[in-house]
Amino acid sequence: MKKTKVNTRYMATLAMFCGVLLVMGMTGLGFIPLPVIKATTMHIPVILGAILLGPGAGAVLGGVFGLCSMWANTTAPGLLSFAFSPFMTTEGLPGAFKSIWIALGCRILLGVIAGWLWKGLQKIIHKDTIALPLTAAIATICHTILVMGSIYVLLASQYAAAKNVAMSAVLGLVMGTVTGSGIPEAIVAAILVTVIGKALLKIQATLKTK
Repeated sequence: MKKTKVNTRYMATLAMFCGVLLVMGMTGLGFIPLPVIKATTMHIPVILGAILLGPGAGAVLGGVFGLCSMWANTTAPGLLSFAFSPFMTTEGLPGAFKSIWIALGCRILLGVIAGWLWKGLQKIIHKDTIALPLTAAIATICHTILVMGSIYVLLASQYAAAKNVAMSAVLGLVMGTVTGSGIPEAIVAAILVTVIGKALLKIQATLKTK
């Protein structure tokens, strides 16, 4: 009976986070248009879900994030939408697979990384007030590096064409996006995940005793 209650609670919580991501993704609240790329707040529910429910749930939530990213970049394309939507690619089928990896694969890994980071940091630090912001910041930076690194490795020539720059300038532009977008996203994630995560962990601990 207790196991059934735990499984039901797990599925309900996972469904709640999926719902939050879908609302953010479909309304545009989870994506902030910038001149080059869409910055995001979608990583925050993914990280929170991975902390509360584990790496497996993090992977599922990352997948929902990725699907929302495909939708946003297909329905409201920007300069780099070819990197996130298989329908906007300039390379045919190979480009579609690259876009799916960047939009979906990197986001699934975000959830997995966040889940395992939380488990590892909890064992090392034993303080939620330190483990929460560290998990959020490191996972966010890893996500940014995965996405922009994949664009550089897989789509450097298309990136150069979209930006109308020489290939030699692509690495500098990618690194500029990593620092200019990734660091602010990491700071915001660290703050929000700490504040929201502490409250959710208290609720989770209370429910476990019932």
